[in-house]
Amino acid sequence: MNFLAKYKKIFLIIGFLAIVIFLGYFIYKLFFKQTAVIVPPVTEPTTTQGELPGSGLGGQQVSTSTSPGGIPTSPTQPQISPTTVSPTAQGGITKVTSLNSGPTSNAILSSDGQDVQYYNKTDGKFYKINDQGEAIPMSDKIFHNVDNVTWAPNTNKAVLEYPDGSNIVYDFNTERQVTLPKHWEDFNFSSDSNRIVSKSIGVDPNNRWLVISDSDGSKAQALEFIGKNADKVISSWSPNNQSVAMYTKGVDFDRQELLFVGLNGENFKSTTVEGRGLETQWSDKGDKLLYSAYNSTSDLKPKLWVVNAQGDSIGTGRTDLEINTWANKCTFVSNQELYCAVPDNLERGAGMFPEMADKTQDSLYHINLKTGLKQLVAVPDGKYNISNLVVSADQKNLFFTDKKTTEIYKINLK
Repeated sequence: MNFLAKYKKIFLIIGFLAIVIFLGYFIYKLFFKQTAVIVPPVTEPTTTQGELPGSGLGGQQVSTSTSPGGIPTSPTQPQISPTTVSPTAQGGITKVTSLNSGPTSNAILSSDGQDVQYYNKTDGKFYKINDQGEAIPMSDKIFHNVDNVTWAPNTNKAVLEYPDGSNIVYDFNTERQVTLPKHWEDFNFSSDSNRIVSKSIGVDPNNRWLVISDSDGSKAQALEFIGKNADKVISSWSPNNQSVAMYTKGVDFDRQELLFVGLNGENFKSTTVEGRGLETQWSDKGDKLLYSAYNSTSDLKPKLWVVNAQGDSIGTGRTDLEINTWANKCTFVSNQELYCAVPDNLERGAGMFPEMADKTQDSLYHINLKTGLKQLVAVPDGKYNISNLVVSADQKNLFFTDKKTTEIYKINLK
């Protein structure tokens, strides 16, 4: 007893230290100790001087598989070396040529189908780039700080919108300028370029209408009352003049009903849209509608669809193209063919928050709606986020604007 009493304090101290050491080791092992990871050896790609390392894409990436509702891909992609930069689009890395320097906006193919015309944000002028790559002013007139340009199909006139709400129509052939009401917005031209549809947004929701008029703003006519639903109405004059706008009505989170507004109060059929964030584009004849939307089954990423949109066939032939991109990153080159810029990677939720894709890199695809083939056309030799995609009438050249630089570039398709 005397022994235990004499060394009791020493035993308590030793026991306390042992507990502290044990707890310290346990905490270290649980939170700080790193587990060794065996990393397999990395084989460097073989390149020659002046060549680029493989992008991991190239012609081999297009498969022949299909999925329900999808379109089969081309089984005949050319086998291009992933390190070769081709002067023409053959399914691999493809040379991109810059056509201008400085910021531009609203590039469009000219009426002859060969040149590109655009607004230069720096000097406020409109230019046309000819086949020699020369930028030629479309007019000597300067338009400072234009916020948005809506071109007529004949590309000879356009609605120019300014940050303060002012709107003008300018005719580049006649050099005539006409002012439109400030409370008009969301403009779109008729197929003959002689009329426009827009939304007249009065301060009072009871004074908000879908309006059509001549392209100079005369002969204005209130077509449909839109009230508090202006944000659900899309001004979109179809190439076949069947409808002038579309209206969306929510069904549930993953579906909307899309209705078409005609010139004479027609009771057109509606079609179903699989999701939200609707963007649309008409085929050349106006009998088909390409659209993109996101829903919960697509990880909230935009997905391309096509549907018949004329007369009694409205809503039929709805097809999931199995491509994650936006309709405004596509362009029709015929009634059955289109080119699309497709992000190489898209994060979940990009459809709901498109800014998540502002820095993605795009590749170019060709889609044939008649045969059902989709084909990787080109992987640009640089990191480009593609917008304002246009293709020359002979399909020899593809033009696009890079979203970051807002400069115009060209790829040789043939």
